[in-house]
Amino acid sequence: MSVRLKLAISYAAFLMVAGALLLAVVWVFLLRYVPATNGDRGGSSPQFGPDRYDLLRAFAPPAAWALVFLLVLGLVGGWVLAGVMLAPLTRITNATRRVASGSLSHRIDLEGRTDEFRELADSFDAMLARLERHDAEQQRFAANASHELRTPLAITQTLLEVARNDPDRDTGELIKRLYSVNSRAIELTEALLLLSRADRGTFAREGVDLSLLAEEATETLLPLAEKRGVVIETSGDPATTFGSRALLLQMTTNLVHNAIVHNRAEGGMVTIATTSADGTAVLLVENTGDRLTQHMVSTLTEPFQRGAARVRTHETGVGLGLAIVKSIVDAHDGALELTPLESGGLSVSVLLPLPD
Repeated sequence: MSVRLKLAISYAAFLMVAGALLLAVVWVFLLRYVPATNGDRGGSSPQFGPDRYDLLRAFAPPAAWALVFLLVLGLVGGWVLAGVMLAPLTRITNATRRVASGSLSHRIDLEGRTDEFRELADSFDAMLARLERHDAEQQRFAANASHELRTPLAITQTLLEVARNDPDRDTGELIKRLYSVNSRAIELTEALLLLSRADRGTFAREGVDLSLLAEEATETLLPLAEKRGVVIETSGDPATTFGSRALLLQMTTNLVHNAIVHNRAEGGMVTIATTSADGTAVLLVENTGDRLTQHMVSTLTEPFQRGAARVRTHETGVGLGLAIVKSIVDAHDGALELTPLESGGLSVSVLLPLPD
């Protein structure tokens, strides 16, 4: 049986039970004032009165018809009422079928008062919006990844064709170029794998102090900072969160690396600070550099975005730095805030929950 039919039968059964109980109460009430028998039945005595047998003959037929009426009313009214109540569920079911066929842009947009069906429909619409946004991001990411991976492969093929057509060419230079292109392809592949791992959220969690990760990332990237003439300043208190140490270290390293390479040509500075307050561990990375617009900043966390210059050198990486950072932060139930500085440069705040 359908849910609508079950509800209609339930409504009818409820009315029948309620009607029967009401009639039973009336019957018991009347019995208090009617004697069991009357000795002068059928006589002409002035003292003659009805007994319980007379009451039963007068009460039973109307009571039976009343129960029949309640049964019909319960079935018909229950069927109509159930249809009205289940109409939003029908819209949700139809929307689910359309989504199953691939239409992520469809929305229920259920109107009316806020009730359980309205909350379900709104939650379903919010889920569809997230799925549609995620699907668009995945398609854009796949297209960008295919383009980025095709570039080093095309360069490698070109270099090999040149070497085949010119056997007398210096192989040392060719090997150097091939090594550089292959290293970049490996770096891009590893970054894609790391990004996929962060998106899946499949990692072990432990207590991690962000201040120690900041110091480790600074020591690792100090040679690069010195080469580019960038000064790094670190400060702050211990800020412990709960997550993957490897992923959080990669996140911190990416932030510091971006702050170094996207900086002033001379006299650049990177400031790193950690703190914990209001149940949140905060990692703050600020750098000097070119002035950025809010629109440009909003695109930096998308894959393969490389800052204002959009250059492609070994030091600037493969354009997945902040995309990986955002994925790692999301996987740790945190928040990533990017703010352009008035004097130039970027301020990046990572807010992660403190361990319980």
